[in-house]
Amino acid sequence: MPFARLDRATTPTAHIGLGLAAVGRPGYITPHRDRDLPAGRGVDALRERTHELLDAAYAQGVRYIDAARSYGRAEEFLAQWLADHPEAADVVVGSKWGYTYTGDWKTDAETHEVKDHGLAAYERQRAETAGLLGDRLDLYQIHSVTADSPALTDTALHERLAELAGQGVTVGFSTSGPAQADAIRAALAVTVDGEPLFGTVQATYNALETSAGQALADAHAAGLTVIVKEAVANGRLAGTDAPAVVREIAAEAGLEPDAVALAQVLREPWAGVVLSGAATVTQLAGNLHAPLLDLDAERLDRLSALVEEPEAYWRYRASLPWS
Repeated sequence: MPFARLDRATTPTAHIGLGLAAVGRPGYITPHRDRDLPAGRGVDALRERTHELLDAAYAQGVRYIDAARSYGRAEEFLAQWLADHPEAADVVVGSKWGYTYTGDWKTDAETHEVKDHGLAAYERQRAETAGLLGDRLDLYQIHSVTADSPALTDTALHERLAELAGQGVTVGFSTSGPAQADAIRAALAVTVDGEPLFGTVQATYNALETSAGQALADAHAAGLTVIVKEAVANGRLAGTDAPAVVREIAAEAGLEPDAVALAQVLREPWAGVVLSGAATVTQLAGNLHAPLLDLDAERLDRLSALVEEPEAYWRYRASLPWS
């Protein structure tokens, strides 16, 4: 199993992964992109930025990289970096299918991505991913499963995913929305020939949105590797945008707020990998300080006051503009 390589790793940053959502395409829903990304955000500029981040992440012990078909040219950028860095054979590579990027390299596109969890979409996107990442792909996930997703009931799709698993690629799923816990529990029940189909789950969990916590603990207990995305809540828990209590704890520790946000998630016993969504090397460095932070009971109690109702959290997230 690919994640056994992370289990054997001894560096404190081995369980922090780098997600490429913010740098594989010019538009995304995190704030301050005009400040964080190169002017113009052309393909070459974002390729260079992605490679800078990958260089820095690998040098500092990061060993999991997360991409997706809908992250613009993220798979392409990653494939080029891997080809140039044969020493990075120990990197675990994950990607996702189920959304098609339709933004045409524009920040003001009317539609940036289109969701389709059907078998035909899987076949098409699997071939596209294979053409770029080849045998470097360790994990292929269904992107943003919800409890009513046809991907949870399509037995023909399940058989094709099981074939992929039989070829040595771990099959997983990611979730989104206020009913993540329901989607996770539904996915845990999916089997092929009596065997569980999924080996990983990737879900949103952070100081503001904790509703999937018990379901993620259940998934971990069932043997799945848990990958946490959006630990800084699309920028809401980072920098000057972070709530006062996060900034106060960061100041007490001599760190940045984003390190506090990631540290809170890393302490969960079920969290296998926690993703950094850094768009700059400086942001990445701040994220990678998270393992240094001791969140004692008093600090955790202060952070617990930040939790929002899931519906409110996801409603706010849906309102964030692409920029």
